[in-house]
Amino acid sequence: MENSAAPPWWAWHARLRAWWLARVPLADTLALTQGNVYILPTRAGWMLAATLAVLLVASINYQLNLGYLLTFLLAGCAAAGMVVGHGTLRGLTLHLPPPQPLFAGGLAVLDVKLANARRTPRHAIGVALRDTRHWAWADVPAGGEATVQVSFQPARRGLHRVPALTVETRFPLGTFRVWTVWHPAAQVLVYPAPEPLPPALPLGEPRAGSGLAGGARATGEFDGVRGYQRGDPMKLIVWKKFAKSGELVARDTLHMQRQALWLDFARAGGLGTEGRLSRLAAWVLAADAQGLDYGLRLPGIEIAPAGGAAQRLRCLQALATC
Repeated sequence: MENSAAPPWWAWHARLRAWWLARVPLADTLALTQGNVYILPTRAGWMLAATLAVLLVASINYQLNLGYLLTFLLAGCAAAGMVVGHGTLRGLTLHLPPPQPLFAGGLAVLDVKLANARRTPRHAIGVALRDTRHWAWADVPAGGEATVQVSFQPARRGLHRVPALTVETRFPLGTFRVWTVWHPAAQVLVYPAPEPLPPALPLGEPRAGSGLAGGARATGEFDGVRGYQRGDPMKLIVWKKFAKSGELVARDTLHMQRQALWLDFARAGGLGTEGRLSRLAAWVLAADAQGLDYGLRLPGIEIAPAGGAAQRLRCLQALATC
């Protein structure tokens, strides 16, 4: 029986990194201490170390007092830079407010806040998604805070956890990289992308006990309008008609009370699941823009007809997570 080939070293490296990342706690606020701040020389730091070794060997070989002076002066500067660089991150507090929901295909923008409690400023601090090189840099003032923005594009609709972030600095000499890895606990909600050119809103359905068999236009505006009366809510005004003719008319609320606009997954057309959800998202936005009361029917979910921003958010959240 042949032994299976051992995985290459980069596979072991990926496994080790995944195991280490799994041990990083999830938190939307992280205080940086000696326990979670790491430091290693950069390429420039290794080159400086090699140069110092050559200088030291040459000074010993030729008994150069000025060579000793230069070697230990540069070594002292490098050691001081290591301490200053580590102190630039140590004691910093990171905070991530809840990300705003977005539609599929958009960029989720993260506002990362860097808070500095000490009396001296912190310079050249960068924030980026782990394993990317799109850095956002900031200087944090003494006793204040700074905000940097990083973004990522979720793959599809739904609830997505914010990816791990890397915070680092190479201040002041660039010879040492000081960094930390941060796993925020926040999640970002991604709505289905609205259909670009959706069909008109579906016909209204008669409410129970209304005795009405139809009476809704294919454009999504209910029949039954009357002249504007003082005190009518702004959402009842037919603004499209006012834009065309300059006449103020309002929807007949008694007629509207006998109609129910339902946005039904089963009646969204001969599309796939994602296509239907995309059309329903476009209908939700259209009904909300017209100030209509509407309900939403999804497999296993029914949201009663209502209007306003709260109803729009309820329906979009249901479309995102169904």
